Amino acid sequence: MNRVKAAFSNSKETGHAALLPFVCAGSPEHNSITRLLPKLEHAGASIVEIGFPYSDPVADGPTIAAAMHSALEEGMSPQVIFDQVRTVRDQVSMGIVAMVSISIVTAMGGADSFISQAANAGFDGFIFPDLPLEESADYQKSCVDHDMTMSLLISPTTPSERAAAIANASSGFVYMLARAGITGERSDVPDISNRVRDIRKKSKTSIACGFGISTPEHVSKIVQHADGAIVGSALVRRLIETHNDGKDYLVEAEHFIAELSTGLISMDHL
Repeated sequence: MNRVKAAFSNSKETGHAALLPFVCAGSPEHNSITRLLPKLEHAGASIVEIGFPYSDPVADGPTIAAAMHSALEEGMSPQVIFDQVRTVRDQVSMGIVAMVSISIVTAMGGADSFISQAANAGFDGFIFPDLPLEESADYQKSCVDHDMTMSLLISPTTPSERAAAIANASSGFVYMLARAGITGERSDVPDISNRVRDIRKKSKTSIACGFGISTPEHVSKIVQHADGAIVGSALVRRLIETHNDGKDYLVEAEHFIAELSTGLISMDHL
C-alpha cells in the first residue's frame, strides 16, 4: 500500500493520529533533508512534507518564505530534492510528500512528467497548495497511475459543498487549514470540530489539519477531530535558529517532534 495511505489506515486502526511535520528543502542547510528525515521518523512522524522552495510562496508566512528564499540562493532545485530523497529513501519507512506549487510542476514538463520523476525518487504523494479543484483532473489521473496521493487545500472560507468536493478529489488526505491568512505560529488553535464533522458527512478522505500548530496542546486539540496534525513554521524556525546558533539542529528536530507527539491522543471520532 502507498505509504501515505498506510499511515492513515494505521491511524484509523489504532486510534492514534498522525503527525505530519513540514520541512523546507535546503533549510537550514543544503543537504538537511537527507539528515532530518530519519530523525523525524524516529521521533514520531508518520509522514513528512517537503516544501519545494519557490520564489513566490503560496500562503507561507515570513518564517517559511525566508527559508525558501535562502534555499534558492544556495542553489536548491527540484532535481536536487529528488536526488536527496532518493539517497535517504531506504533509510525511512514513513510517507514522504512533496508540497509544491503547480508553477514548478509546469516548468518541469507538466503533471505527468513531474509526478513520474517524484515517484522514481521515492516520494509517495503531493500537496498542491495552488491547484484549483477545476484544474485537478490531470493531476489526479497521473497520481493514480503512479500510485501516489494528491492532497488539495480546504480553507476556512471554502463553502461546505465545495469543501466536500475538494476532499473527495483528494487521496491519502485532504489538507484542512485551521485558520485563514498565512502560515506561522499562534498561541491558540481554532475550534475545528464543526468543520471536520461537516466534511466527514460527505467524504471518507482522511483529514490533516495545519496552520499555527506549535505545542503538544495544539496537536491534542486538533486530533480530537482530525486524523492528523501538520506542523510547519514552528519546526522550520527552530531548525534555522538552532543552526544559526552553531548547535545541532538534528537534536532539536528530534526533541521537538517527540514533544509534539505526546499530544497524539486517541481520536474521539473513531
